[in-house]
Amino acid sequence: MDRSVKVAVIGAGVSGLSAARELQREGHQVVVFDKNQRIGGIWVYDPKTESDPLSIDPNREIVHPSLYRSLRTNLPRPLMGFLDYPFSKEETGDRRTYPGHEEVLRFLDKFAKEFGLHSLIRFNTEVVRVEQVNGEWVVESKTRGSVSERETFEAVVVCTGHNTQPRFAKIPGIEKWPGFQMHSHNYRVPEPFRDQVVLIIGLGPSGVDISRELAKIAKEVHVAGKQIIGVDLKLENHDNTFYYTSSVSK
Repeated sequence: MDRSVKVAVIGAGVSGLSAARELQREGHQVVVFDKNQRIGGIWVYDPKTESDPLSIDPNREIVHPSLYRSLRTNLPRPLMGFLDYPFSKEETGDRRTYPGHEEVLRFLDKFAKEFGLHSLIRFNTEVVRVEQVNGEWVVESKTRGSVSERETFEAVVVCTGHNTQPRFAKIPGIEKWPGFQMHSHNYRVPEPFRDQVVLIIGLGPSGVDISRELAKIAKEVHVAGKQIIGVDLKLENHDNTFYYTSSVSK
């Protein structure tokens, strides 16, 4: 594109910040919208959880981040930086190859400051509607406690991610089970599960992380998930944690 256009970027997380930098480099007029009061997106830890532990009530107050307090990256540091702006180790920071979430947020803060991105961002501003009108994009947004405003852009980049909406396995009869149920989106710390028998459904990174953390304080931890090959395992150095996997039908 050989001319400057007005671009709306929705979200000031990793993808929104990187998109804003590249668009600004190319000489475009960039406005970034984020409904939170700081950059970082899902990398901003919030101890608050949703009123509905399963996050299925459409009227619940949505808490955006899914971070738990102990979370570390599941990708090595060199893969999480940019080609021209690496995720380097610092003397005063978390120097581990797989650092904690606080270190990732510090990196994003430095990135935004280095390239002057804060001046492009409208914090505490939620985009509620985007529609195309006569070849342009009308973005409707509102700040907390105010009426909505409409603004026209020539392009829109959506960088909001998908991690606010939990995904659930279809398990017949689970809705009739009387015990406490929650989605990992609302998990923060292990203490509420002390001396309990816990079943974790899912063998993704969060399921494995949480099972290892709960193994230290829960009475028993059972982890169930689907894999290509069925195998039952116990967590090393913990006699109270068991993994159950089943074959996937093809």
